Amino acid sequence: MLNGWLKYSAVTVLAAGCLFAETPVHVQTFPLRDTTGLIAPKAKTEAVDYLGRRSVRITMEGEDHEGLALLPGTDFQDGVIEADIALKITTPPGVRYPGFVGIAFRARSDASHYELFYLRPGNSEAADQAMRNHAVQYASEPDFGWYRLRREWPSVYESHAELAVETWTKVRIEVTGRAARLYLNGSAKPSLVVDGLKGEDLHGAVGLWSFTDEEAYFSNVRITPSVSQNLKNGSEVAGSWEMRYSSDAARMDAIMELRREGDKVTGTWSGPLGEGRAITGTWRNGYVELSFAGEWPKESQQGAPGPVNAFLSGWLDGDAGKGRMRVEGRSDGAWVAKRKE
Repeated sequence: MLNGWLKYSAVTVLAAGCLFAETPVHVQTFPLRDTTGLIAPKAKTEAVDYLGRRSVRITMEGEDHEGLALLPGTDFQDGVIEADIALKITTPPGVRYPGFVGIAFRARSDASHYELFYLRPGNSEAADQAMRNHAVQYASEPDFGWYRLRREWPSVYESHAELAVETWTKVRIEVTGRAARLYLNGSAKPSLVVDGLKGEDLHGAVGLWSFTDEEAYFSNVRITPSVSQNLKNGSEVAGSWEMRYSSDAARMDAIMELRREGDKVTGTWSGPLGEGRAITGTWRNGYVELSFAGEWPKESQQGAPGPVNAFLSGWLDGDAGKGRMRVEGRSDGAWVAKRKE
């Protein structure tokens, strides 16, 4: 009887596995040979021939604002987005910024919130290294635009890449939970890694993103979903947290005791930067931003001891959390934490 049950169980598991393997992935393709179905209230979309292929061109009138054309019937959470994009700058050299073109994802239907990877090909060959490092960028609109991210977290959400204007560039975006990676032109190595997307929407539409004073071209969009991470927003920050910070200058273990009233967070940090240091900050649907004043440890081999200000941001998911931490003028790195039982 036992042998029979084992054989039956094995057949059942095998059949279930085959059924799962044969379940088709719902891949969405948008050749973009015409503008049918595109939702673009603030941008002009046209079907054109560009660099030897049929594609969609997006242009906008006005100064310094972006436009988004949402792809119909898309509701993307995790998976892969692939596209071919190109940029033609229509202003004389030196008049304005060197062009912007990208792919948005997890966008709301009114395009008011979205995650975004975008390219700035004109920066790729700039003489100034800082400008070169702004060739590929991440933003999360409307709360975490490029200016805020660059000021608060220098060099974390942008990078250099070899790009060119008036050339088709292959873009591949891989999204898993709260992380995303940008790959260019078939490279196996990402040009930009974002471990901690800033937006609170876990799914939404995919869109074609452009800016004023340029012509942005798009073709061959392919969206391949994957099994979504089991994430929920709204995790509670109040409690005692064991925290580890790994940076370019130091590694620290600490305890954070945190409380929350509405969107306000208070508490204490106890670790190498000081004992019982007062923490203040905010909570937004499970995303936290915290800061405190401490003392750089005299035992550190990097940097002289003295007063410092520390800043943390990141997501809490249940009893775990992760994000980035910067000790102003001293170190930058990542933190992970778990709630103490």
